[in-house]
Amino acid sequence: MITQDVKAVLFDLDGTLIDSAPDLGAAADKMRTDRGMPSLPLESYRHMAGAGARGMLGIAFGIGPDHPEFADMREEFFRNYESCMTQRTYVFEGVKQLIDSLVERDVAWGVVTNKSMRFAGPLTKGMPLFSTARTVVGGDTTPHPKPHPAPLLEAARQLNVKPIECVYVGDDLRDMLAGKAAGMGTVAATYGYLGTTDVKEWGADIHIETPLALLPLLRFRVPA
Repeated sequence: MITQDVKAVLFDLDGTLIDSAPDLGAAADKMRTDRGMPSLPLESYRHMAGAGARGMLGIAFGIGPDHPEFADMREEFFRNYESCMTQRTYVFEGVKQLIDSLVERDVAWGVVTNKSMRFAGPLTKGMPLFSTARTVVGGDTTPHPKPHPAPLLEAARQLNVKPIECVYVGDDLRDMLAGKAAGMGTVAATYGYLGTTDVKEWGADIHIETPLALLPLLRFRVPA
């Protein structure tokens, strides 16, 4: 239980609100098939979806940032992803109901992601879920991405709430580190891309196995 009154709930994007692994995997797999290589199943990519281009190219081609062609291939991946980013991506079960409940309570909510605004902007504008989000902060909105607290502090500033009045929900250790450093309550979402990761070592205030499990664990301030 997070005992302070909560005025805003902030969420990571990929693996927390939406499952973007199908489109991320498709963008990388197209690069394989364009080169005459056999397609890989989605499950080959899923566990690395949270690592973005680095993770997808690592699975598709076994290369990392030190590879001489990595920068060019990353841009190719980005172009592929831009062309398909909402074709297969879907909202996790229970997320819409969670967001609807926050809106009904007049609790501000928003997104803080390490996805650059090149992708986070069009993606959130293209999905109905985000029509009520009061802020979307990307990985390049501030000088430092997560695990630095700067993006979370910027979101709180945009929402005009104190960090201690915010809760941050994410599915990565970086999310918990950023939330702690920002002085926010932290919630580890275990239903996304975690696989066998032991989230108990992350030091989160709360662990949730489904999105709707969050609501009973928060205390919301009653509007004056």
